[in-house]
Amino acid sequence: MEILTYNAISFLFLYFFVSVLCQNGSDISPISSPSPFGVSTEQLIFKDQRLAVVYPIIQAFKATITEDPLNRTGNWVGGDICNYTGFYCDNPPDNLSAIAVAGIDFNGFLLGAPTLDGFINKLPDLAIFHANSNKFAGSIPDVSQLKYFYELDVSNNVHAGTFPMTVIGVKDLSFLDIRFNLFSGSVPPEIFNQALEVLFINNNDFTAKLPETFGSTPVRYLTLANNKLTGSIPRSIGNLNMTLIEVLLLNNKLTGCLPYEVGFLKELKLFDVEGNLLTGPLPCSLSCLDKIELLNLANNLFYWEVPEELCALVNLENLTLSGNYFTKVGPVCRKLINNGILDMRQNCVHDLPNQRSLLECTEFYLKYIRFCPYPETYKIIPCKDNYHHHWEGSKAKTMKAPVTYKTLSRHKF
Repeated sequence: MEILTYNAISFLFLYFFVSVLCQNGSDISPISSPSPFGVSTEQLIFKDQRLAVVYPIIQAFKATITEDPLNRTGNWVGGDICNYTGFYCDNPPDNLSAIAVAGIDFNGFLLGAPTLDGFINKLPDLAIFHANSNKFAGSIPDVSQLKYFYELDVSNNVHAGTFPMTVIGVKDLSFLDIRFNLFSGSVPPEIFNQALEVLFINNNDFTAKLPETFGSTPVRYLTLANNKLTGSIPRSIGNLNMTLIEVLLLNNKLTGCLPYEVGFLKELKLFDVEGNLLTGPLPCSLSCLDKIELLNLANNLFYWEVPEELCALVNLENLTLSGNYFTKVGPVCRKLINNGILDMRQNCVHDLPNQRSLLECTEFYLKYIRFCPYPETYKIIPCKDNYHHHWEGSKAKTMKAPVTYKTLSRHKF
């Protein structure tokens, strides 16, 4: 293994000069150099040349930290970088005998710094950066040149501005969590063209419509909740039929009707669009969601009857339809009401308790009802011969904690 020379270090890092001994079994003397501040540089020993390279980068970042109430950076001294709090080393794929900084986990450190730029994007072997619940600001660094990078979590910080375009085109990025920041503006269509498995952008101030490319990513867990997104749910959502497991779209400003294609999502377990302006009858294709456990359509403008086939889904544990304008529920749905699975409060089914007034329901149907495009699709059940049901003896089930609901808390996922 070659030794990082003094010239290379001084060229790359003007203010940091280190003495390096790469412990690779060779008889090598440490290299020393004078400090530009007139103080002798501490003689340091590193386990690998790659650690020597990143040492001045880490120290430069440490110097920018403005808050460290838990003293997490207290042991960021000396050459034993792999034992710095929050830093994790591993053997890089291009040299399994080498040692490099592969992961950083600052979750809950409460560190404050004006920017991450010049830090994580300068660590050449970094694969994972998690920094939930800090006070990092500035833009998101461009990590596209980091050849192993695949997970970025900067949630619950104070990053601001538009969507961080620096993450677009990061080839192997599979996990992106930027929730609970101050981002605003539109969500770029390009983000839905990436091979993400996890995308959490909730609790920002994003606006504009969901793009038609919405269904182009193989995402499994998707949280766009608590923004100001508008427009309808694109029909391309049906393209996620092999991958999407959980999606949270609650508390936005989405309009239009639920597309028939939602019923194609055969892996879906959680679908939550509460608190939008969605309308129309429920498509009967929803009864094809064989794996659905939690379906929340509350506080929208849905109307007419609740499909009996939907209430017959065998894995359904919680169906929340409160705060809409439904007028009819059949015997299967009534069993779910009795068993505490179906919430029908504040609708227009007047033989049930806690319903809207007759005047309010009449006004809605006279003034505000909107018809949906492709009306011929709303009675089609594409999986009619295959759907499972529990027509008899439905019982309330114990709720399992859905994965994505944890993203609605500020803290680490």
